[in-house]
Amino acid sequence: MIMRYKTILITGGAGFVGSNLALAFKQKYPALKITALDNLKRRGSELNINRLKEQGIAFVHADIRNAEDLYFARDIELMIECSAEPSVLAGFGDNPSYIINTNLAGTVNCLELCRKHKADIVFLSTSRVYPYNSINNLKIEETDTRFVWKKKQSDDLRGWSADGIGDDFDLNGPKTLYGATKLASEFLIQEYIANYGIKGVINRCGVIAGPWQFGKVDQGVFTLWMLAHYFKKPLKYIGFGGKGKQVRDLLHIDDLFHLIDLQVSQLDKINGKVYNIGGGSTVSLSLLETTKLCREITGNRLRIGSDTKNRPGDITIYLNDNNKVSSELSWQPKHTPKDILSDIYRWIRQNEKRIKEALI
Repeated sequence: MIMRYKTILITGGAGFVGSNLALAFKQKYPALKITALDNLKRRGSELNINRLKEQGIAFVHADIRNAEDLYFARDIELMIECSAEPSVLAGFGDNPSYIINTNLAGTVNCLELCRKHKADIVFLSTSRVYPYNSINNLKIEETDTRFVWKKKQSDDLRGWSADGIGDDFDLNGPKTLYGATKLASEFLIQEYIANYGIKGVINRCGVIAGPWQFGKVDQGVFTLWMLAHYFKKPLKYIGFGGKGKQVRDLLHIDDLFHLIDLQVSQLDKINGKVYNIGGGSTVSLSLLETTKLCREITGNRLRIGSDTKNRPGDITIYLNDNNKVSSELSWQPKHTPKDILSDIYRWIRQNEKRIKEALI
């Protein structure tokens, strides 16, 4: 593929997704001038600064909530917008301001930068734009290791198939503040594309996983599971009977890079489109299945606690339907669940001291 851009700004560039994308683009296109911007709020993100600088990627300590931080003398031709408060629990109970200011007001500031520089945009949205009640109303059944959707659902159900949730699934209903702010941002991006001549694409991502992710209970759960097994820290199955049978698809960060690389090479063709992106039904795990794999890979066995109470906004099953992006861009995830967890394990083993100091 030919890289048509000379300069790229990656917001959230010291985070898990942003830093990995920056390094992957720099490795494939050495002449690219890449700037990574981050407010370093997420613990562990400071460890990525040297990784970026060692590969010739400029780092800017800035916050997208502050418009005055987004001034660049050098032209920006493409923005990959990875910045977010990604916690699905953020805003429950109190203090919604941070997530709204980051995920919505911050998007406005990013779009204004794109407008001024006439820069194109790749926006990383989330599968959380879909209402949790609607998803949980899908009929399920229980196997030995996971919940599964029943093959027969309502005849008038739009946007669902056995392959997962499609981008035409009903958006009406509560979806967490995280999901609501990202969906509102999607609407703004489509307006900027229509009104200001910039090009862009929106990716509604499921769970992304891989090395250099500092997982937490409310975001990055598969990495959290491996970290806990490696360092022998306590874990708990939360909600839906406390059995660990809730299911998510997962996507290796390298598979996401290959998709975005495809997209930026043909933004003229896909301008304004929305894609659901994830591992789909073939690359998915329940927490119970994740425990089994983590035991197999690490050799460590943990006693997993149980809490039957559901967390706010939680979902029994989520799988992305990749059929649209696969048919239009000939893209499919290549990494299996075991590949992903094994990659995370190797990263932890190779960086044990630094990770332990940052997180433990």
